[in-house]
Amino acid sequence: MADQCCAGAADNTAMNDPTWRRILWVALALNAAMFAIEIGAGLAARSHALQADALDFLGDAANYAISLGVAGMALAWRARAALAKGVTMLAFGLWVGASALNGWFSGAVPEPSTMGVVGMAALIVNVGVALLLFRYRTGDANMRSVWICSRNDAIGNVAVMIAALGVFGTQRGWPDLVVAGIMSVLAMRGGWQVIDQARRELGGTVAA
Repeated sequence: MADQCCAGAADNTAMNDPTWRRILWVALALNAAMFAIEIGAGLAARSHALQADALDFLGDAANYAISLGVAGMALAWRARAALAKGVTMLAFGLWVGASALNGWFSGAVPEPSTMGVVGMAALIVNVGVALLLFRYRTGDANMRSVWICSRNDAIGNVAVMIAALGVFGTQRGWPDLVVAGIMSVLAMRGGWQVIDQARRELGGTVAA
């Protein structure tokens, strides 16, 4: 996407913005709490989509912590942090895909009411975080990676609730597995976007 390449050194001002730091701290706390809630619910409900979303919350909490650590540093350091986050997002996507394949062969049917309730709670959290981060969506690779994570999470939560309806209506596990597959694609695509911009920023720093 073209707007991925528009960030530059001027983003240091935004990275030092105390509002940005406060938003990241709020996002970090919310994501850590939702990880604990979703991993327990996902295991109890035998839902691969909820377990995948829980691990996504854990990854996002780590991403926010990294972003707080590099805020205000030189662009090269922020790009390196974003590169690491992009690789993590790719790895998460691959794990989710493998989990969905395993679920397909096991044939377990998840509990749809738990999926729906927890998915709605996760959606509320992610939409709130995404709205807080919206103004920073066109920043450097590090800022954009945070926005992409939150945006993908909100989309994933809607998909989890649709899967819950599908499981309830069909009494089969395939809707849960389809959502897990969608989350896998989103994670891999988002990870590649972050890696691509981080590499461009690192290349520009070296050239300078």
